[in-house]
Amino acid sequence: MIAKEQARKLFAPTGVLRASINTGNPVLARRDSPTEGPYGVSIDIAKTFAERLGVEIEFVVFDSANQSVDAVANGQADIGFFAVDPKRGESIAFTEPYLLIEGFYLVPEASPIQSNADVDQAGIRVAVGRGSAYDLFLSRELKQAEIVRAPNPKAVFPMFQEHNLEVAAGVKQQLQADMEIHGGYRLLPERFMVIRQAMGLARNRGEDAHAYLSAFVEGFKVAGLVEKLLAQHGIQGATVAPVV
Repeated sequence: MIAKEQARKLFAPTGVLRASINTGNPVLARRDSPTEGPYGVSIDIAKTFAERLGVEIEFVVFDSANQSVDAVANGQADIGFFAVDPKRGESIAFTEPYLLIEGFYLVPEASPIQSNADVDQAGIRVAVGRGSAYDLFLSRELKQAEIVRAPNPKAVFPMFQEHNLEVAAGVKQQLQADMEIHGGYRLLPERFMVIRQAMGLARNRGEDAHAYLSAFVEGFKVAGLVEKLLAQHGIQGATVAPVV
């Protein structure tokens, strides 16, 4: 393990740790208005990591995952919180996941679609958040259904509703929140994917930085701190990833 002073230079060369935050995933981070700061599980983890390094923290906030990934890959931020995906892995070095969440399909109550297998058919349009983990996954998996992309995850349900699309895909908790506001919809009975949430940094930060961040994540899990944060923020339906 590298020394704290070396880690500080690797992660915060400007003297401040810049953490890329995606508020499009309500399990990890939220922001009540553009003028207010973000809060949530990923915010608290980032603060803990900054404390470990002994530096101040700055949050670089986005409302979609692809913007958050680009910020880290392009050097606008030092670390980020992402769903593991092979496409993103071309520029991002991921830790092992610290959290597992589920991707589900939502349909109108009267829809003939009853299972995940019914979704991949010609004439079925699936709303997703552009660049999200489930967009990347479904872009590989769906062969006949058409993917319709909203600008960010929060825009998925409004677009799905406005254009009378057949299916909306997303993080289970976000879809459940949409259903609480708007009646007449249901989730399909099974998830279509497990979304593995990890921390990440640009690959060009090097192996030492990746190893240090990975050790931090594993220690966080071992200490039971992920579970504590889920309870603190009232997050249900997410699972702490196994310790590696």
